[in-house]
Amino acid sequence: MRMHIVAPAPALLALAFCFPASALDVQNYVRANAAANSAGGGQTCFALAGAGAKYRLGNECGVYGEMLLGQHLVRGDAGEDVKAYAMLNLGNEAASNNAKRPEGGWKIGLPQAYFAIEHVSGLGDAAVWLGRRYYKREGVNADDFLYWNPSGMGVGIENVPVGPMKFSYAYLHDDQQTMPIMRVGDTANRHDFQLRGVPVNPGGTLELGLALIRSDGERGHHGGSMATVQHRQRILAGAGENRLAVQWGTGAGTDNGATGDITNGRDVHRLRVVESWFAQVTRRFGGELVGVWQRDTAHDAAKVKTWASAGGRLSYALADHVKLLADVGHDRVAPQNGDVRRLTKFTAAVALTTAPGYFDRPELRLFFTHAHWNEAARAAARANDPLAANGVFGTALSGYTVGLTFENCW
Repeated sequence: MRMHIVAPAPALLALAFCFPASALDVQNYVRANAAANSAGGGQTCFALAGAGAKYRLGNECGVYGEMLLGQHLVRGDAGEDVKAYAMLNLGNEAASNNAKRPEGGWKIGLPQAYFAIEHVSGLGDAAVWLGRRYYKREGVNADDFLYWNPSGMGVGIENVPVGPMKFSYAYLHDDQQTMPIMRVGDTANRHDFQLRGVPVNPGGTLELGLALIRSDGERGHHGGSMATVQHRQRILAGAGENRLAVQWGTGAGTDNGATGDITNGRDVHRLRVVESWFAQVTRRFGGELVGVWQRDTAHDAAKVKTWASAGGRLSYALADHVKLLADVGHDRVAPQNGDVRRLTKFTAAVALTTAPGYFDRPELRLFFTHAHWNEAARAAARANDPLAANGVFGTALSGYTVGLTFENCW
């Protein structure tokens, strides 16, 4: 069975002009960078081949922005709220990973476009939805790693009360990540089950997820599954939290809770453990730490590797509007056939900001980023990537960037 869902994007955008502005919710994010690297080029980003993420501070390229519109359509007598959501994003990689390839270009996307009926009284204040959306994503800010990300096109019901817990189910079909997205392609359908808020200890809950992926029936295409168990612990009287996630995937389920490579057979497995910690320890001091261990196994030795990562970011406000930031991260990828790749990246920055908290924005940062890597990392880099022999840094095994970043969300 194949599912084709038509995204309600044109209707959503049109509806935004049919209702009073007071009914419109707006959420925005923007990030822009300008920098120079030690090889005489522009902003350059350091990432290790085979690693699932890179550490962000002073290590993001180009310009990116997004705007989410939420339009109230109808309010029911029992408190139901019918809403339409649409998100536009815009990015430019021209100030990109490699000064030898400055062509870049602007890209526009519509990553979210869906309808929802929220606060359904007959379902215990749950919600039902239809369309394309970011769905129950879990990630780490320091390295922007979305380790649990079942987003896609589909239909679902979420946050149905089951005692103190919340149950959600979605039937999803992955589609392209850029415009146009009026019709999805022929890939696998996915069932996503989640149970969150399972009480296990004071301040701690379990979150359980299961993604079941059906093959589309095409020759060489396969289904798969991924199971996630996450423990979420409140710390420092709610001023921080710790998350420990364990994930096991097979076949097309060896992604981040979404549909991965549908050519993967049942012999392909992934075990992942993610530990993340965040706390606003004092009004001026906050931090974030992350550790990842991921093991891929398969009959094909080219798909067998282990990725390990550890790092974090600290923020200390010298005054209400001035912060000092530091970020360090180390990635290690060990393929079965090949030498171990290593990359270590360090960033120091001073930021002008509106408030002293770790996540307070906007921020204007002046940063210095230094990275070093080994010969195996250079050999595994794609052609023209910064770490490659024909990249910005040539045969060097280290480099740095100095620049400015502006980031805001409101």
